[in-house]
Amino acid sequence: MRQRGRRGELRIYLGASPGVGKTYAMLGEAHRRAERGTDVVAAAIETHGRKKTAELLDGIEVVPPLLIDYRGKRFPELDVPAVLARRPQVVLVDELAHTNTPGSANRKRWQDVEQLLAAGITVISTVNVQHLESLNDVVAEITGIQQQETVPDSFVRQAAQIELVDIAPEALRRRLAHGNVYAPEQVDAALSNYFRSGNLTALRELALLWVADQVDAALATYRADKKITATWEARERVVVAVTGGPESETLVRRASRIASKSSAELLALHVLRGDGRSPLPDARIGKIRELAASLGVSLHVVVGDDVPTALLDFARDVNATQLVIGTSRRSRWARLLDEGIGATVVRLSGKIDVHIVTHEESGQGFRGGALSARQRRVLPWLAAVLVPSLVCWITTAWLDPVLRLGGESALFFVGVLVVALLGGVAPAMLSAVVSGLLLNYFLIDPRHSFTIAETDSAITEIVLLLV
Repeated sequence: MRQRGRRGELRIYLGASPGVGKTYAMLGEAHRRAERGTDVVAAAIETHGRKKTAELLDGIEVVPPLLIDYRGKRFPELDVPAVLARRPQVVLVDELAHTNTPGSANRKRWQDVEQLLAAGITVISTVNVQHLESLNDVVAEITGIQQQETVPDSFVRQAAQIELVDIAPEALRRRLAHGNVYAPEQVDAALSNYFRSGNLTALRELALLWVADQVDAALATYRADKKITATWEARERVVVAVTGGPESETLVRRASRIASKSSAELLALHVLRGDGRSPLPDARIGKIRELAASLGVSLHVVVGDDVPTALLDFARDVNATQLVIGTSRRSRWARLLDEGIGATVVRLSGKIDVHIVTHEESGQGFRGGALSARQRRVLPWLAAVLVPSLVCWITTAWLDPVLRLGGESALFFVGVLVVALLGGVAPAMLSAVVSGLLLNYFLIDPRHSFTIAETDSAITEIVLLLV
């Protein structure tokens, strides 16, 4: 017995194209349910003259249609009041996108189905992918035929179960050629127009993608209900983190190539710090949005003070399998104090694969906008001479009375490390040589001479040069 007030379930057989066997599959399920003792009736079945489909109606109770008079003719339509009066457990209603004859209580058949569902009756129905409202214009471009009968995607998506009915394009064309879909006189025209192999392949892909989105939405709901945060690699999904900086376009394009190689969905994410106000000009944000739209990428914005946590929380929420981020724009100095967003993301990513993409802005920090490429090349070599000189001047002027040779040489070690962080190994080698000479001449006895009188002083010099 059904509970009063309980809504009925909707089950839909979605066809990739006409003739794939939706009605046949629906009637097959009706027989299986009836054998298990379910009270099943057929209220609207379109056999289109197909003998095998009509034969499956045998043994299933049929609710007679309601005949509507229109322009001197009588048209059969789904008799909703009769079904409600019969109150079966399950009712079969074919062709969900059908437009009712003028004079009917509802304009569309899916509205009739809504009444049955609201009454607590389970409905099994059928619809072809070309009748989905969201795909109407796409199908028209593919087939050259504008479908007049559509059903809202939102209504179809509320179905408890959606089963795709699909066969290979060549198999469907053979079925058509054998007269199993249309009358013989219609076959040649159908094969050369709507049922061309290219059309059928495109419609099949549309159906698969639409159903994949539906399955993905169901998976997201299940994960949310069960509070599951671990990544399930059911489908490849790539998230690219964009800062809004000049490297963002490079990252989006690189992520797009990564996603296309695995036919993955791509999402772009921008994390705003603090109160959610973006420090970036509208023109920069607009340019990123335009690029994302041109590549078919959805752009998302979240607010979070902890950027790595915000990135990973979003990636896990959408069940992403890969995350694309750029190399740090911070200088070596800043990375000494903090490991940075990239390193933190890699450390905390878990099962999510992280791609770190290089770009022209990486590692430039504060120098990026202020110095030219030539100046950035010259600066480390200049520092290799100036830093040891500055250390020597500070040491001889103020620290020499209170420090011994070990402490003074340690200051030069620090200077060499500073130059190494700024310019790399080669400038650091020059800095070590200059430091050794200055330490020897100004601070090692005998002073103001390059002579080294003590063994300890000589070892200090050699170690400094090796650092």
